[in-house]
Amino acid sequence: MSSTIAVISTITLIIIFIGGRWIYLRGMRIRNRLTLERLFTNISHELLTPLTVISASVEQLRMQEPKYGKNYALMELNIDRMVRLLQQILETSKSQTGELRLLVAQGDVMQYISKTALCLEPLIKQRGLDLNIKCTPHSMMGWIDTDKLDKIIYNLISNAAKYTNSPGKIDLSVTTNKTYDHIIIKVSDTGIGLSPEKMKHLFQRFYDGDYRSMKTVGTGLGLSLTRELVYLHGGNIQCESKEGVGTTFTVIIPINKESFSEAQIDEQHPFEVDIPQKAILDLEGMLPTADDNPVAQSIIIDLPDNNSYKILLVEDNAELLMLMRTLLSNKYQVITAKNGREALDIVQKYPVDLIISDVMMPEMDGNELTRRIKTDPEMSHLPIILLTAKTQEEDRRSSMLIGADDYITKPFRLGDLELRINNIVENRKRIRRELADQSEEGAPVAPQAPTPEEEFLQRAIDCVKEHLDDCDFDRDTFASEMGASASTLYNRLRAITGYNVSVFIRDIRMKEARRMILATPNLRVSDLAYKVGFRDPKYFATCFKKEFGIQPSEYIEQVQSRRDEVMKVS
Repeated sequence: MSSTIAVISTITLIIIFIGGRWIYLRGMRIRNRLTLERLFTNISHELLTPLTVISASVEQLRMQEPKYGKNYALMELNIDRMVRLLQQILETSKSQTGELRLLVAQGDVMQYISKTALCLEPLIKQRGLDLNIKCTPHSMMGWIDTDKLDKIIYNLISNAAKYTNSPGKIDLSVTTNKTYDHIIIKVSDTGIGLSPEKMKHLFQRFYDGDYRSMKTVGTGLGLSLTRELVYLHGGNIQCESKEGVGTTFTVIIPINKESFSEAQIDEQHPFEVDIPQKAILDLEGMLPTADDNPVAQSIIIDLPDNNSYKILLVEDNAELLMLMRTLLSNKYQVITAKNGREALDIVQKYPVDLIISDVMMPEMDGNELTRRIKTDPEMSHLPIILLTAKTQEEDRRSSMLIGADDYITKPFRLGDLELRINNIVENRKRIRRELADQSEEGAPVAPQAPTPEEEFLQRAIDCVKEHLDDCDFDRDTFASEMGASASTLYNRLRAITGYNVSVFIRDIRMKEARRMILATPNLRVSDLAYKVGFRDPKYFATCFKKEFGIQPSEYIEQVQSRRDEVMKVS
């Protein structure tokens, strides 16, 4: 009996210990969570203050210097986005602590929802999607909290856009029940859909979802907050989805006055239908016009050296793309693309000197674009700078292993990007100068640790020299000897030296002709022409004068004269 009591006592102590430990750890987790939530709340409040100052400063600048309208619009757009994100964090924090409150006012519910959704149309168009809005009836009075309803609509539509590929569509339909005291909001998309397993975690806070596979960004707060806001109204939210077909969210909330307490009703201030909460600014006024289509009509700037580099910008964020294009078009010709697939098509059709690409993009990301370019002999010479929000060393290393020439993490200063571009451009210019200043003795252009471009250039120079006296040595023969196609040879030589193939061959022949004169000044011009691959001595003389500003016969006389003077002195 005593042994049984001892065993029971031992088990009881173990249960008490485990239970106490669980309660302690649970309490610690709750305390840590509340501490973290308070931290987020405090940080959000602190960040809203400088954003307000920045917003006021932008407005002041707009009044003082109105000509920079597009730049101000970009600033205001991103200020609004940051404010919305911070407010979403605050709302989530209030929801968890029970501090979230409703304040409904009366107005035309259908018109408000329709006009609020229309504010999101530029966002939908930017992703290549169609937004269809249908309210039945077209107009209907009711009681709503416009701030909360705005967040519900924004989160549902932006979530649909995030997981729908172009071409696709998003449908927003709003109807009422038979007694006109509830509205039914449905947001449907033709996106990737959800598996039954993912549906279980749909409204879970900080749930990752598939935003990485869609090359987009997410916080894991949107749908969780949306459900809390719907429940705050005493409403209901449901989701139906099928993988590969699409998803439909259905929200039902009351709009009659009787559904809300006296503390939740504002009878003094009916909401204004014509001023819906702005979910996103109008992007149309910030983007290049059709006449400025960067592929069809690149901005061409005549630089002092008549050697304007062509840069391809690849970025799915329209504002950042436009901002980079505005900055760089002052010095370079700029072509733009919204994703890797578009960029690949452009590179295959248009000659470019440098590619600057975001990493996370729809359809084809920057890493895949880099891999395809660097493994294609026709394009592998193109330098690539990758831009990314990923800050892990592993991400940078994987991109560099694929072949990226440089890697910049966001946020970055546009001046830093320009510096990286200038470094690459200056390196190419240095190679060109070294080619132009190649010594008479034929010293190699490449240093002891040559870059791939310098190695290729030296191979090309050596190849031409090996066929120096071959009058039939042309572009096709040159390409064959280099183990490349004619177009690859042209693209690489042009990118590195600025010369086409024939000019490159002629340049090497002229330098070798001058070297031969210095070594053997008693050569006849006709013999010299044949030695460097010219059939016609007269054409050779024309090319020589164009290159060095003097006829070959005159140059021979000068060299002979200098040599005779040296011999007399000695």
